[in-house]
Amino acid sequence: MESRNHTEISEFLLLGLSEDPALQPLLFGVFLSMYLVTVLGNLLIILTISSDSQLHTPMYFFLSNLSFVDICFISTTVLKMLVNIQTQNKNISYRGCLTQMYFLMVFGGMDNFLLTVMAYDRFVAICHPLHYTVIMNPRLCGLLILISWVIIFCISLLHILLMVRLTFRIGTEIPHFFCELAQVLKLACSDTFINDISLYVATALLCVFPLTGILFSYSQIVSSLMKMASTEGRYKAFSTCGSHLSVVSLFYGTSMVVYLSSAVTHASQRSSVASVVYTVVTPMLNPFIYSLRNRDVKRALGRLLSQAASCL
Repeated sequence: MESRNHTEISEFLLLGLSEDPALQPLLFGVFLSMYLVTVLGNLLIILTISSDSQLHTPMYFFLSNLSFVDICFISTTVLKMLVNIQTQNKNISYRGCLTQMYFLMVFGGMDNFLLTVMAYDRFVAICHPLHYTVIMNPRLCGLLILISWVIIFCISLLHILLMVRLTFRIGTEIPHFFCELAQVLKLACSDTFINDISLYVATALLCVFPLTGILFSYSQIVSSLMKMASTEGRYKAFSTCGSHLSVVSLFYGTSMVVYLSSAVTHASQRSSVASVVYTVVTPMLNPFIYSLRNRDVKRALGRLLSQAASCL
């Protein structure tokens, strides 16, 4: 009964990025600005794609889904952080922490799946251009998104169900600005062997396998490009992958930095600072990468802004 009461009445303390009171207004201003830029930028990408018929293709369908997931991803972590700073209250309820972990896994995992599906789209477009419209039909695109959601919902739910069986001390402090699964597992009072095993399996399913799929797709793309006789044709074909490659490098590169920093240094504060890059900075930069490096998006965005200006 005592262990049960531990989980039912406990509240965790999110220590955040800094406990210095003088830095709190600065952190609030910086993260609020980054959040607004992320939401507005990704909403603009979604609006641009939906309003321009020329962008109603599989690549931009996946991009609009990525923008939606990025908005949800950053909202899961930053909104609670902003509320805590504003109210000067670091508490997060046990259920609130589980909820945050669940949606963080859902949207983080969907980022992985969407980047993999987008790599497959580029593989089909470059390696099988004559069959592209037949293979990447609307039904397959919708099915790929649906399957990705179902898989990530089930995996995330499994982790939460395994977390419920653990016990925690009242007033447990989490050295992070959000409830990260790996950090919370370290603070459990009960045995976490099954949770650790499931975490390794989930990491393979949500990170290693998608990254392997991306690398395989681009190895086939490079092999196909090398067979092209025209240098201009190679550049034109590969230029369609530039934005996606930039996003993949940013997402997986920063995630790897977070993993290595926590594994090598064991410094929670340094790990939480590094986590800012892939949970906040990456979703914020994605709209800029796709709008600045993609001529189709730039043209559609220009037309949308012109229409909006003419209506004022």
